[in-house]
Amino acid sequence: MIIPAIPIFAASFGVSKTAIGLIISSFAIVRFSSGLVSGRLVDKFGERAVLGFGLFMVSFFTILTALSQNYDQMLIFRSLGGLGSSMFSVSAGSLLMRSVTDDIRGRAQSLFNGGFLLGSITGPAFGGILSAISLRAPFFVYAITLAIAGIIALVFLSEKRLGKKVDAPTSLIGQTTLSQAFQLRPYQIALVLAFINNWILFGLRSSILPIFVTEKLNSTAAIAGLGLTIGALVQGAFMLMAGKYSDKNGRKAAFLFGSAFVLFGILMLAFTTNTTLYFISMALFGLGGAYVGTAPGSVVGDLIKGRGGQVIAVWQMAGDAGMIFGPVIVGFLTDNFSYQAAFLVSAGIWAIAILLAVFLPETRLAHMENDLIPDKNKQEL
Repeated sequence: MIIPAIPIFAASFGVSKTAIGLIISSFAIVRFSSGLVSGRLVDKFGERAVLGFGLFMVSFFTILTALSQNYDQMLIFRSLGGLGSSMFSVSAGSLLMRSVTDDIRGRAQSLFNGGFLLGSITGPAFGGILSAISLRAPFFVYAITLAIAGIIALVFLSEKRLGKKVDAPTSLIGQTTLSQAFQLRPYQIALVLAFINNWILFGLRSSILPIFVTEKLNSTAAIAGLGLTIGALVQGAFMLMAGKYSDKNGRKAAFLFGSAFVLFGILMLAFTTNTTLYFISMALFGLGGAYVGTAPGSVVGDLIKGRGGQVIAVWQMAGDAGMIFGPVIVGFLTDNFSYQAAFLVSAGIWAIAILLAVFLPETRLAHMENDLIPDKNKQEL
């Protein structure tokens, strides 16, 4: 809902495109720096409490962002919301990954991502309409939805409703440590893929694209939001299919299949001259994103035994690093060179992700035993 509004709201304070990118990155900077703290909180207090509290924190700071009177205030309040986002995402990821087995993890990850897509499908279009009324309106509405989500987390994950204890102590369900995870090549590659994924699928689309549509394509914020909505619709249409493909054919196969469409989408943006081509490129992003979005998370889930709050936190921190550097770099390239240069550099970065995925060991049938992940030939990965 706020993606179309953030860069335009920041631009209303008369700042550069690099500064606009910093608004996007600042949220990720705080998420990144607080990731391990959130992981420790999950391991100590359980997922439900951390999940609900984190959502309320993001809601509170989103309201303050809407009330910002200058760029500095917007930067500070948007940044502080990253702490709550870190708490929410780590706790939600931990709960999901320890609730399912690896033979259905891709589909579970797809459904989880689909929950976000349900909002993404209508959010950007609705946010673009609200932005036409007031650039602050999307932030207020978003804050309300976050508060509702926090209530749902605290009420419907209640042990009284589920009939079993969901916040069991780590000593009873086991734990995967960071030292164990860092020894595994699939986890190492998953960290790099998370970095590049967020650079392209989040940083690129949410930083310069709305400005690109308004400046270069001579269109409106509503059209920019509509393009993002089209991408979300296509991604949602293929989400469950992608999860099933990942469970059946493996995480590597899913990533490689989807990455080709993402690469085509980036290259098309570099040569887009009208809104029709923009919409097509967003559709390609959506199709590819359905497949590449589930693979790295499923890899991490395959490796975890019991609760692994910090393992998940570091993986999400890698993604946040992509959100930190991606928007600033593409904003810098746009300011000093051109939109086309920013898109082509991003295409080169994505090609590196494809190369790494070629060397990604399969983890779909893996089970952690004695801190090792055996492959089909019983070799240590």
